[in-house]
Amino acid sequence: MAIADWLNPEGCPPDRPPLEAMSETTRSIHRTIDEHTRRTGVPYLHPDEPTVQLDLLGSAQVMAWQEGKAAFLFASEGCWSELPHLYARYGTTATTTLIGKLKSLEHATSAVVCDSGMQATALAFDVLMEPGAHAVLMRQVYNKTRSYLEWLAARIGGSVTVVDDGDAAALAAAITPQTRFVFAETFTNPLVRAQDFDQLRAVMAEARERAPGIKLVLDTTIASPWAFAVPPLQNGVDIVVASGTKSLGGNDRDMWGYLATNDSPFANAVMDLVAMRGGILDWRRAAAIVESFDAAGETHARRSSSAAKVAAFLASHPKVSDVFHPSLPTHVDAAAIARQYLRPGSLLSFRVKDADEARTRHLADVLATCIIVRYALSFDGLTTKVNHHRTVSEYFTSLEQLKRNGFDRLIRLAVGMEDPDDVIAALNWTLHHGDGVSDAGVTVWQQQRATTLGL
Repeated sequence: MAIADWLNPEGCPPDRPPLEAMSETTRSIHRTIDEHTRRTGVPYLHPDEPTVQLDLLGSAQVMAWQEGKAAFLFASEGCWSELPHLYARYGTTATTTLIGKLKSLEHATSAVVCDSGMQATALAFDVLMEPGAHAVLMRQVYNKTRSYLEWLAARIGGSVTVVDDGDAAALAAAITPQTRFVFAETFTNPLVRAQDFDQLRAVMAEARERAPGIKLVLDTTIASPWAFAVPPLQNGVDIVVASGTKSLGGNDRDMWGYLATNDSPFANAVMDLVAMRGGILDWRRAAAIVESFDAAGETHARRSSSAAKVAAFLASHPKVSDVFHPSLPTHVDAAAIARQYLRPGSLLSFRVKDADEARTRHLADVLATCIIVRYALSFDGLTTKVNHHRTVSEYFTSLEQLKRNGFDRLIRLAVGMEDPDDVIAALNWTLHHGDGVSDAGVTVWQQQRATTLGL
């Protein structure tokens, strides 16, 4: 029989139209897709790689998925981010695997993965804030975190109070019956302040008498999940948000973020928001992240150890006035770090003695001419990175506000996987000879370097 026998609207053969009777194009598409399914065990709709949706065979799987979602929403245990792959805007086979790993690492009952750390933070804010609500921010949070929350609060008639990190009295005084959450970072960027969990737990316990339901949200991007003697979610923290791009990725390749919590209603509210507006990880990134996930802890430990050695060198250098790294005994939060933290992380910052903002920027540029320290943003990658903090993160911040936050005249250094002595050699050369390199000399080097690299 020919396919034409099935094309007459007045009647049709009783059997289904056979694939063998169809065109070569049609046969090729569906035979190769079926072969891929048999090979992988997953009914993707492409013959070579995963797709955003699956062949569900019929409505029964959709109904089972919907009932599974309802069970998560009503049981208040877990999050529907864990449901099987139905459509990639909600999650994929790879994100399900990644979520399982995150739950174990963070000691969480629920986790949601998304496309960046800022997305994770924004999702938390969007779920927790409501008209007339109040939030408290620690002063040293990422400036875009602060900007987004202040913008959101202004739109919905809410308010935000900023308090200094470590000031328990100010934090307690800032919390009102309208306060929905407190948001902090550990370690902070760029001064790497460490939150004192004993202090935070005490403040939040008292605050819940005045503001029932208040949440403590902690950004652990710089510290990493391996930094803590007691996991944050078992130490008074309600919600963890983080950029997975950094320590959990460790290779500067895949941008992603996540939220982890034992508060299932919150997690499910986040997933409902993701389902409406997007932001979930695509399968390619999720699969790449899963592939390198188990090795990330070891590489982070190596970078942390190297950073401690670099920080100790800078702290003893006659040309350096200030060094900020959790490994140093002079750290303002040293007592809390000794009790509550296991790793110091790879990020540090420092000031050159008597350097103004312009000279600080110049010396960061000169350090990059040593090649093994790359001028770049972010941290926790293969290479050591340097940047001038104001240029990168506070370019539009007034000098007065920059000084108020203690962020002025800072060189930020993110230690990578190189031998720490090699990084120290580059730093020492810059500190002794950087002033002898002119701005024009830096420009010439940059041009020559670009030419050498074929840029």
